[in-house]
Amino acid sequence: MKLDDSRRDQFRKLAKYQGYRSRSAFKLKQINQTHHILKKGNIVVDVGCAPGGWIQVAYEEVGEKGKVIGIDLKKMESIYGTILIHGSIEDEKVIAELNQLLDKTVDVILSDIAPNVSGNWELDHARQISLTESVFDLAKKILKRNGTAIFKVFQGDMLNDLIIRLKESFERVIITKPIASRQESSELYLVCINFR
Repeated sequence: MKLDDSRRDQFRKLAKYQGYRSRSAFKLKQINQTHHILKKGNIVVDVGCAPGGWIQVAYEEVGEKGKVIGIDLKKMESIYGTILIHGSIEDEKVIAELNQLLDKTVDVILSDIAPNVSGNWELDHARQISLTESVFDLAKKILKRNGTAIFKVFQGDMLNDLIIRLKESFERVIITKPIASRQESSELYLVCINFR
């Protein structure tokens, strides 16, 4: 077993032991430990939330005075203290449902969204960046001034242009790769701080 397989297995076991729905919960935990994104009372929207690991971590951090709303195309079992919307953020009905649930702007947008991987790297990269741009478009409508966003991205030719666009809307864009990410994977996370 390679070291990276061992690490992946370690986080999978840890997720099961600690009651998280996915090992990716530890990616958000590690990002939050470094950048202190999630705070008590925050309103958080998690796009591409299935199977729910990030929502669980977000709810732990914001507590009962906060609000956590997850959106995904996949149906999933409810998670205590959170609200789930089934559908695509490119669907106006989903956006209308989200807006009904929000009585003010959002503190944090989370996006661990990814397309179903086809194996054609250029296509997968383009689809992932397109999905992230859709989440960014949503963020521009609902994120409060000085709010924060975390976007998963795939490395590739289109990434730099996306980062340039994000820097026009956020004071800082930090590129990070949590320890819980597979080291051979092309995924990175963009931590975008202080929405203008």
